[in-house]
Formats: sequence, C-alpha cells, structure tokens
Amino acid sequence: MTGPVTVDLMDPELLRDPFHGYSRLRERSPMAQVVYGDRGSSLWIVTRYEDVRLVLSDRRFVNNPGNVPGMRIQDQRTEIFRKMGIDDEYAPYLLRSVLDADGDEHLRLRRLVSRAFTARRVAALLPRVREITGELLERLPEAVSPRDGTVDLLEHFAYPLPITVICELVGIPEEDRGRWLGWSRALMRSHETRHFTAAIRGIVDHVGELVARRREEPADDLLTALIGVHDEDGAVLSEFELITMVLTIVLAGHETTAHLIGNGTVALLTHPDQLELLRSDPAALLPRAVHELMRWCGPVQGARFRYAAEDVEIGGRKLRKGSPVMASLVSANFDPRRFDDPHRLDITRQPDGRRETHLGFGHGLHYCLGAALARQEAEVAFGALFDRYPDLCLAVPPEDLERIPMPGAWRLSALPVRLSPAP
Repeated sequence: MTGPVTVDLMDPELLRDPFHGYSRLRERSPMAQVVYGDRGSSLWIVTRYEDVRLVLSDRRFVNNPGNVPGMRIQDQRTEIFRKMGIDDEYAPYLLRSVLDADGDEHLRLRRLVSRAFTARRVAALLPRVREITGELLERLPEAVSPRDGTVDLLEHFAYPLPITVICELVGIPEEDRGRWLGWSRALMRSHETRHFTAAIRGIVDHVGELVARRREEPADDLLTALIGVHDEDGAVLSEFELITMVLTIVLAGHETTAHLIGNGTVALLTHPDQLELLRSDPAALLPRAVHELMRWCGPVQGARFRYAAEDVEIGGRKLRKGSPVMASLVSANFDPRRFDDPHRLDITRQPDGRRETHLGFGHGLHYCLGAALARQEAEVAFGALFDRYPDLCLAVPPEDLERIPMPGAWRLSALPVRLSPAP
C-alpha cells in the first residue's frame, strides 16, 4: 500500500510561494501528512475545497481536544508554549478562548459579543472608520523618510486603522493603544520567543487592570457590557473568560485586517489592470475586490487545528478518532474544482459582492465574527488610499518584500511605498 503524501510546513519554498506550493500538494492528494524535517507527525492537512468546508462545519470535528469522547489528548500547543517560556499561569489565555470552544460553550461565549458585530452596529461605525482613515492618510507624508522618500504603509496605515477601530469598540483607552500595537506585532512574530512571552504577560495583566478601571468608570463600550454580564452572573461569564474574550477580540479584530490591507495593496499595485478597473467604478467594485483579495492573498492560510471526535472518512482516507487536522484555506481558495482560473486575480469574480464563496473568513459555526467589520474597513481603506495617493507605488520590487516566515499565514514584515514616483 502506498504511503500518504507528506508535507513539511517549514519548507522554504512552500513559505515563499504557498499559493502554487499548496496547489501542487492539493492535486497530488486531498489529504497530506505533516512532517517536521525527517520526523513524522500525527497532523493531517485537508487540501480540497469541499473537504475543507466539511472540516470547518462538521460537528464531528472539534476545536478543543478535550472534547474528543473517551480520549485524553493534550493540546499540541501546550508543550510549544512551555518551550517558549510561557508558564502555565498565562498559557490558558491562549488555549481556552472562544476560538477553542465547541458546542454550547462556544455558542454561549459567541452570543455575548455578537451584538457588537451586528450589521447595524458595523454600519453605524462607518463614519468613524472613514474619519480615522482620512486622518491617517493625511498624516502619512509626515512619516516619509527624508533619507529615501519611502514610508512603511503597514506601520503607518494598515495597522493603526483597524486597531484604532477595534480598541474604540472594545473600550481600550487611546493612551494604551500603542502598547497593544507592539504586543500584537510581538505575537505575530512567534519565532522571536522573548518578545512573544513578554507580550502575553503584558496583555493579560493589562486587561485585568482595564477591567478594574472600567468597574470604577463605566463607559459605552463592549468591555463595560461584558463586565456587567460577569458581575450579574459569574456562571454566564467568568473573570478568566472576560479577560480572554477581550484579548481575543482586540488581537483577532485588527491583525488579519491589517494584513489584508497590506497584502491587498501589493496585489493591486502589481496588477495595474485590476487597480484601473477598481478606480473606474469603486462604489460597485470595492466590495467585490475585497472578497477577491481575501481569496487571492488573504492573511490566514490555515485554519486552527480541529480534532476528529470519531473516525471520519475524508478525501478517500479514514481519519482516526482523535487525529488533529488542519484545513488549508489557501489550497481550498485556489481549487480549480470551485474557482475558474484560480491563480488569476479578478476583482469582478464575486457576482454581487455579497455572496461569499471563498473561505478566507472560515466557514460554519466558527466563521469569523468580525468579518463584516473587516470587509468594511478594507473597502474604506482601499478606496481612500488610492484616491488620496493616485501615484502610490512600491518602493522595492515585489519579490524583495519581506514576509514573516510563519506556516498558515501570509503577512508582510513591512510595506515600503512611495506616495509618488521617485524623481
């Protein structure tokens, strides 16, 4: 019997070009076993669109390994965090969030924050999103380096926009947002262990301080509302869950949006035909463009690990109960079984700009809670950026842009641009 197709997630070529790398893997096999160098592992990757949707939505797959019936499975991240120096006091805040919950527990936690991301609430935020965007773009020339005439668009625009919006929504004071930005960047550079562990401690301790402060000074924000739920009935939301919820919302609520803006800007600048098309009718095409950019260069390329709660046949192979599996979003989003000519960037691909076919925001019960807000921020960002700076261009060749070497993610380290062509 032929052995399984294998893949090394740290393969430099796969990290450099995951789009073609995972496409080749998908056409070899619907399932692949992960190896680390010359060592095997129990982790499987699902590569094809329909199978990925199944893993993301089928209740036979759980996020919490403790919910696999009759088995004691240690979360694979536990040992990784210990090696990184994150002690058992802080690790649970990364291991037991709403993103890791299943079933009724997940629904309970999700309902507590879903009201902050309703269509009405997101629409009400639009004027403020536009205002913040305009302020950031107006100040962008001040950040231009006098040495070479370039500015890092990631640092001075793509990051500040979503973190300002989500911090205002949650209730993070303005004077603290710079610290959150630094912590977030440290978490995304998990290979820099010292900064990562310091960021976790800083965030958890700071949220605890904010909770105490908000109890004394309530405000019209999500943090105050969550404190009210906890103080009324700790069984509905514990203090630990409250802190974890704030941490998760702030980090998840801006990091992916920042990199969608960064990745999307590069994509449009390197596809001038698509940028010109977008400029010709931004009102109609911006929603469709954001969907296509999320498919074509989305920042999240692999979903969180799921665990088979029973034996499941998928991709023609039986996945044993308790096996960890990762749904490859990048592979699914480039699957020609679902998308015509998938490697072509086409901002008109979504017929009406609303019905979502890509899996960039996930699928099923764990579909991204803040997807509507992220789409809105990206639409405003792209529209305003290319309107305010029509001559915007990359300061380096696209192949020289540095990316964070992280499996399952597509994130820039920096995005140097010129607001107008060099003389």
